[in-house]
Amino acid sequence: MSKDQPTSATRRGFLGAATVATAATAATLTTSPIARGEQTNEIRVAQTSPEPKPTSPPSPIAKERDWSKPAAMAIPKGGAFKQEQGRYGLIYPRTPANYGFSILAKVKPGREAAVREYGNTIEKAVADAPEVLAPLKLHYLRWVLFEIKGDTYFMYQGIFDTDFDKYIEDAVALFASTGITTVFTNLEGFPENWQNNVPAINKFFREHQCPSFLEYAEYPYATADEVKKALRVKSAMSNMLDQMQ
Repeated sequence: MSKDQPTSATRRGFLGAATVATAATAATLTTSPIARGEQTNEIRVAQTSPEPKPTSPPSPIAKERDWSKPAAMAIPKGGAFKQEQGRYGLIYPRTPANYGFSILAKVKPGREAAVREYGNTIEKAVADAPEVLAPLKLHYLRWVLFEIKGDTYFMYQGIFDTDFDKYIEDAVALFASTGITTVFTNLEGFPENWQNNVPAINKFFREHQCPSFLEYAEYPYATADEVKKALRVKSAMSNMLDQMQ
């Protein structure tokens, strides 16, 4: 019992102090201007609701980045919406399919087999070093050989994430660093000194470019890196679910 007495006294003291504090707070609130219904100007100003700010419409870039809805784009004749010049010529727009080109040129007589063999060269280079073409930021490449009035033509179709001029600059740098010779040396009109002549190569590409007038994408504006990242996440989630079974 002797040990409990100090504790009981302490509790009574605490409760007493709390009661006094509560009473003092109540008295203060009762005598305040707010309790009497007399709000000061400062309080009224603080409680005044600000006028709602008008919301700005979504930017074209925000819409452009929406990969969740398929999109199509009709492109004017010439391949561009405005005559804006870049480093080497007209700037082609980014479409739902991203950047790209379709190059059509005549194959030099007797060089069709060399063009086809070059496909095997690229296949082997990628097999030996899967990231060898990574600097080009490619989605797809498609090479086609066909005849027009007895002459063989080569079509080079590419979809990539960099612009037209940068793709060519990166391609020249890539060939220089790997020692791979470009397939375009088998085409008529391609500059002989292409290794150190980016403007001449760009001129060749632009002269043989066949601009598209419609491009469509099921997942528009997604970059190759974003697509690969999504696939890695999907694979990781699938593996995790397999481990939980």
